[in-house]
Amino acid sequence: MADKTENAEKFHSGFVTLLGRPNAGKSTLANAVVGEKVAITSPTAQTTRHRLNAILTRDNFQMVLVDTPGVHKPHDVLGEELNESAIQALEGIDVVAFLLDASAPVGKGDQWVARQVAEVPAKKILVLTKIDLVDDKTIARQIEAAKQLGTWDSIVCVSSKTGAHVEDFIKTVASMLPEGPKWFPDDITTDQPLSVVIAEFIREKMLYEYHDEVPHSIGVIVDDMDYDERKDLERIYATIYVEHDSQKGIVIGRGGAALKQVGIAARKDLEKLLGCKVFLDLHVKVRKNWRRDLNQIRRFGYGQGE
Repeated sequence: MADKTENAEKFHSGFVTLLGRPNAGKSTLANAVVGEKVAITSPTAQTTRHRLNAILTRDNFQMVLVDTPGVHKPHDVLGEELNESAIQALEGIDVVAFLLDASAPVGKGDQWVARQVAEVPAKKILVLTKIDLVDDKTIARQIEAAKQLGTWDSIVCVSSKTGAHVEDFIKTVASMLPEGPKWFPDDITTDQPLSVVIAEFIREKMLYEYHDEVPHSIGVIVDDMDYDERKDLERIYATIYVEHDSQKGIVIGRGGAALKQVGIAARKDLEKLLGCKVFLDLHVKVRKNWRRDLNQIRRFGYGQGE
């Protein structure tokens, strides 16, 4: 009689890097796959500064999606660090998913990213994102353009916003994962430290609140956290850093109004995340030209300093 373990379906696991230009939809797809918000999103370039793992575990597989900063032409040391972090995420992986925005023309930047993907000895998936924004003719045209960028083991079209074909993406990736162990417990959806997740949730609200150069100059660090069990209240103390005194005034706003709005919006997300009431104390400080200082960038944990 055959051993029952021989007939049992073997467990598969692996690491899947999401790579693409800024705003290609990497973080939105990661959130859609795991079914909850683990990565911040916004229309602003350089929204993703941390390379994080989003984890989906099912009965017979565990996929670890490596969400990376958008690959772009850098204008400062921070940009260089983010690019390097994204490219390093191609090392030792099982699958690479190259994300291409269906609503934007294929450009030189996409070609450059595709060349990096071509050199990786992993399975390769072309993921056409944001299909809810375009018609079928545009999708077909984008697929043909994508085929010229490289050789793909599979092509998947998705809308992370509506959820269309996200499950197809999951099934495609799962079919490519090798046999392997369960790297993370079943209930873990990201390996980011809680303090980093909180800092990023705060920064996300600032990306929507401010405009022009201000969002790019913002960095957030959680200084302290204190849980009051009696009140079921988490007290969070965080510092927002900007590069210039003029930006500090903009972030705070007249009478503190702008900063108050950020706090209100962030607190709503944090209460969902933590499952308790949140007291959020935000302060703003100036750290001159921190995006040009590698040591300061690493202190924030951005790029390779995660």
